[in-house]
Amino acid sequence: MSHRYRQPGVVLTDRRFTVPLDHADPAGETIGLYAREVVASDKEHQDLPWLLYLQGGPGFGADRFVGRPGWLGRALKEFRVLLLDQRGTGHSSPVNRQTLPLRGGPAEQADHLTRFRADSIVRDCELVRREVTGGAPWTVLGQSYGGFCAVTYLSFAPEGLAAALITGGLPSLDAHADDVYRAAYPRMERKTAAHYARYPQDVERARRIADHLLTHEVTLPSGYRLTVEAFQSLGSLLGGSEGSHRLHHLLEDAFVLTPHGPELSDAFQEQIQGLLSYASHPLYALVHESIYGQDSRPTAWAAERVRAEFPQFDAAKALADDGPLPLTGETVHPWLFDVDPALRPLRETAGLLAARTDWTPLYEPARLAANEVPVAAAIYHDDLYVDTAHSLRTARAVRGLRTWVTDEFEHDGVRAGGPRVLDRLLALTRDEV
Repeated sequence: MSHRYRQPGVVLTDRRFTVPLDHADPAGETIGLYAREVVASDKEHQDLPWLLYLQGGPGFGADRFVGRPGWLGRALKEFRVLLLDQRGTGHSSPVNRQTLPLRGGPAEQADHLTRFRADSIVRDCELVRREVTGGAPWTVLGQSYGGFCAVTYLSFAPEGLAAALITGGLPSLDAHADDVYRAAYPRMERKTAAHYARYPQDVERARRIADHLLTHEVTLPSGYRLTVEAFQSLGSLLGGSEGSHRLHHLLEDAFVLTPHGPELSDAFQEQIQGLLSYASHPLYALVHESIYGQDSRPTAWAAERVRAEFPQFDAAKALADDGPLPLTGETVHPWLFDVDPALRPLRETAGLLAARTDWTPLYEPARLAANEVPVAAAIYHDDLYVDTAHSLRTARAVRGLRTWVTDEFEHDGVRAGGPRVLDRLLALTRDEV
């Protein structure tokens, strides 16, 4: 049963679908998918083309908008929009520490999670499309990991697409996870240096917090154990348009004076646990490295292994050398499954996924080289989360793909730049630029 309701300027409809858990066994077990249909109030009864929005992640449900802000408002001028919770996220058969035990032990849970990658998401989308559009192709807008899914869509089901719009999400077609992180850590250094150049007072603030964590055991109110490595991972904020400013405000009032001496304030702890915990998106931590698994090599905790090649990220060494604290981001490590209560029960499951060697290809280079679907991609210069060089190499490998390379936005450009970013990509797919 669907529910229809209104917000300012839009009509929303909750849509629910049933799809196979394993698309290789269409008669087998099924799971539920949820999506929210959005149409402008003044176009409610018009026959409009469809735009499917694929959220970044992996592991995040689609944005819950109020009204028609940003890119959504631009899209609603000509499209009926479907905001899909990809499988395992949001209301789409969510995967977390509470639901996974229904599958059995860690081995069964790991097997289950292999069905939550982009190839399964695309096959879900094709079943949903046939039900929603009556078989007509639709336009896909893929943000970040949603762009990875869009490239998989172009590989396996291009007949379902009228056009593909990708923002900050052109993946390497063949890079192993090790290659991804060898490119990522130097970007993290640059982003951290830029932050400290903007806010030089944060050098000492971050060092003070790190020193406190190296000499004290801190457990946040949620039960999250705040280690110095976890604190360093706040560098992930630096990939967003306002991230450097948010990090600065977080650091400026970290300590309060107590009868026992300086301690991390309740306000700081409350904020930081919301930023660090995976309770709302555990699937991200579980399958993040698997999105780079396509050959017979295990991902094997790639971010952790590759970090060892960059000793400058060692917090104790940085403090001993009187240097600024290095920050990290966009990486998943085995210690996360020790410090985060939302992940602790899933540590063995995550380890089994990291050891798998049977990952199937997510892209078809030959089919992409013969692509006929109009495709446009916004590539953000020195994007923290997706390597620019990898994206440009992929852009050259997809026939007809047109790029807009810009340093005006960070990775979240589709949010920060909204209508202008979508306008530019639509124009590129229509040969208007």
